[in-house]
Amino acid sequence: MSRKTALKLIGVVIVACYLVPYAVLGSVASWQGAFLFWCLAGLAVIVLNAVATAGFKGAGK
Repeated sequence: MSRKTALKLIGVVIVACYLVPYAVLGSVASWQGAFLFWCLAGLAVIVLNAVATAGFKGAGK
């Protein structure tokens, strides 16, 4: 996956972080659904950040 694609997918995850809890899970009285979504979204952003920054080797040297 290219860096550009990973950064675009991070943007999609960020937009989903606003839409899913309020629009899709807004009518769910339990907090477990939103908590699971936030955990998975956080994991996705961590993985996508690792992919996007994989090419930054020795930039500070």
